[in-house]
Amino acid sequence: MGKQLHLLSQSELVYAIKSNESDVLKHFYTTNYKKIEVLVLKNSGSVEHAKDIYQEAFITVWRHIKNDKFTPKNNTALQGYLYKIAKNKWLDVLRSNNFKKTKTLNYESLMFFKNEEQNEDENLTNNKLKKVMDVFKHLGQPCKQLLSTFYFDKKSLKDIASELNIEESTARNKKYRCMKKLRAMVLASK
Repeated sequence: MGKQLHLLSQSELVYAIKSNESDVLKHFYTTNYKKIEVLVLKNSGSVEHAKDIYQEAFITVWRHIKNDKFTPKNNTALQGYLYKIAKNKWLDVLRSNNFKKTKTLNYESLMFFKNEEQNEDENLTNNKLKKVMDVFKHLGQPCKQLLSTFYFDKKSLKDIASELNIEESTARNKKYRCMKKLRAMVLASK
């Protein structure tokens, strides 16, 4: 059964959780715990802290699914969502006065969270860039050539217009229309 659970799509997983399918809930709970434990232990916490934070985060995710406040956007959206909620809950604990009285928030912990957020931003940017490049392949040849020359070869619109034997204003309008078409294609591919 574990292998079958692994094959569930994100929307099937959400549906199963919404339906309170105990085997799916248990599998999802157990397979995602370790990442949260590692996060908490690396950042001034204990195993008990990790268990508490994970349980709170899991319940929050479960409630959000039940109340239709979460829709998966990709193949790891639910796992990422759970991790992000747990991370934010742990940050709240680290910032709380009660925790500060017992532990000092060290520089490494703060840098870990900062680096992790940067990595998330980079992943998001890389995913967007990949999507644009995938769509770019399906753009018409004249637009591909114009945009490649402008953005990748870094040629000015004046130089491009000269190469194409057209007015600079015409090259600018063509570039605008090609970018508009590319944006529309990217939005349509979501």
